[in-house]
Amino acid sequence: MPISFVPKDIVIEASTKNKSLDRLEPSYMYSVLFKEIILEIEEDNIQAMKDLVVYCRQKDIDENQLNKFECDYQCRSPIWLYTCENFLYRMLNRSLGSLDMEIMTKLGFFIRSLHRQLEQLYQEQSSDYLKPFQVYRGQGFSKEKFENICNRKGGLLSFNNFLSTSRQPKIAEEFIKRAVNKNEQRIGVLFIITINL
Repeated sequence: MPISFVPKDIVIEASTKNKSLDRLEPSYMYSVLFKEIILEIEEDNIQAMKDLVVYCRQKDIDENQLNKFECDYQCRSPIWLYTCENFLYRMLNRSLGSLDMEIMTKLGFFIRSLHRQLEQLYQEQSSDYLKPFQVYRGQGFSKEKFENICNRKGGLLSFNNFLSTSRQPKIAEEFIKRAVNKNEQRIGVLFIITINL
């Protein structure tokens, strides 16, 4: 998962001295710049989808998944496409995690569509949530990544991708179990995130 860290001392310095956070990790800055650029580009989504499928065929992505994606693309929502079990979720998260600009650019049309749908849902639903509420995210981390998170306690974490969460902690805990069962070297982390609209 692409996470950037802002240490506590930088956060305190920026908030008390009105300084900018100009010492942020380069990966965070790259992801912010990419997002700004990719959201401004206008292109033919149908052609971009076809180009992605051609690219994926060259990369030996499962033909059945590609055919299903081609059929579903115009009749399913971006959120549905992102959350169903297919190559798209893995490809998008892997490219965002490694900042693979080639794949991120190929997925640009989808990133825009998904971002726009999430913005639309926010506009439609934000008035329904007058009080802060919590969502949960279960994640498995390598020991090194986990220690890095622990060492940044009191700082800020920035997730540089689309983040799936649940209102139910049990669902997030199931994701932790799956991650740890898949690789016993992983450490399970339950993120409790307060949403304040």
